[in-house]
Amino acid sequence: MNLVRKLSLLAASIFVATSCASGSPPVAVQTPSPVDGALSQGLIAYVAGNGVGVLDPATGKSTLVAPLPAGAAFRVSGPVWAPAPGLSYPFAGTIAPVAASQDFQSEGPIGLAANGRYLAFTVGCCSSYEVDAIDLTSASAAVKVIAKPPSQTAMFVEGAAPGDSGLFAVRAFGTGLWYWLNMEAKVLHAFPLKLGPDDGPVAVSPDGTMVAVSRPDHGPVIQSINVTVPVASSSPAAGTPPPTTPTATPPPPTKPRALNSNLPHADGLAWSPDASLLALAVSGRIQIYNPAGKDKTPPLKTYLSGGVSGLDWSGPIHGQSFASVKPAVAGPQVAVDALLKATKLPAAADTASARPLTKVYVWQYDSSKTSPIATIEDATQTVLQQYPPMGAVVVFHHWAPTATWALLGGCYRYRVVIKGSVPPTAFTVGLGATTPC
Repeated sequence: MNLVRKLSLLAASIFVATSCASGSPPVAVQTPSPVDGALSQGLIAYVAGNGVGVLDPATGKSTLVAPLPAGAAFRVSGPVWAPAPGLSYPFAGTIAPVAASQDFQSEGPIGLAANGRYLAFTVGCCSSYEVDAIDLTSASAAVKVIAKPPSQTAMFVEGAAPGDSGLFAVRAFGTGLWYWLNMEAKVLHAFPLKLGPDDGPVAVSPDGTMVAVSRPDHGPVIQSINVTVPVASSSPAAGTPPPTTPTATPPPPTKPRALNSNLPHADGLAWSPDASLLALAVSGRIQIYNPAGKDKTPPLKTYLSGGVSGLDWSGPIHGQSFASVKPAVAGPQVAVDALLKATKLPAAADTASARPLTKVYVWQYDSSKTSPIATIEDATQTVLQQYPPMGAVVVFHHWAPTATWALLGGCYRYRVVIKGSVPPTAFTVGLGATTPC
């Protein structure tokens, strides 16, 4: 459990399936022909105690795509739907590790949000919460640190503007003030709504005109919002100077309207593709509401018996039916176990007397291309001068890179040499597989 906190496996915690989140570059994709039972209302992805699943809101059918064993040694966050241009269905529930990082403070990402451009999330603990992001439109995008204390404000990711926007709703630690965080410029803009320090998360409708806000109690509220442009004022608290693009102040929002004030705090909120329905993860269940209904109107439908802690709603999937949804052969626990096995020290180096003498050298290379790094057998002075290694240290019974999100998935592989307390031991590891692309 302790090592999982230090080696946070990002993808095993967040993705419903690789068919809904991919680093593939955008390509033109023809709209598939409708099929019987097509998922025209999309799919609701959810996280429950037994794994990550998807639910067909039209029929109420559900299945786990990434099951978790009882007593899994890590916490699951999310899920989120993100674009995967050019990726074919059916859904296979495949877990594809994206990045891993040494993390002494937390159990991995929290507060996930995504739109057509970015996946953003919070990592950290106490007063050092940072915001990280992945550009989903880039085939080889690494996890980028957008704002990190102490040089920048500690913030929680609470939601995202729809479409390809770079704006994400964040709440500052300590002050509880809300901002738009521009992922591209790393700039904070004033948030158009007055929200409290205990509000959130939020879900913005696909057309960017309405927002559902989870309150600490009395259920979520709905009000209008304008996400087309940020307000003119900005703050460098998140990093670089503000952009020079002209901005305008959105119109005053309408008065918040309670969805169902009999409800407690909602752990997750998601709009249907046409914004005619709102799904909540509340009291361990999925509840579907008419956002135009009167306060205290019961849900239209309630799904699952309990344990749901998060959800997200995809766009329409016209070319597939729910029959194409298949559970994963290997769930996220397999990915975490593989990471722990790959980073374990050789037995002879894993003793109280040997660990202080153990040196770890790690090099990254793209396995889709020929690289001399793939054949390194020893970290000699000549090799170190020619191919400077990444920073890496011994962490209890394992080794880990010291840079944030240093281990990436995809075609990246890592050549590792361990020596000092043992004869030079060289091997290759990868987050998803050791076989070259």
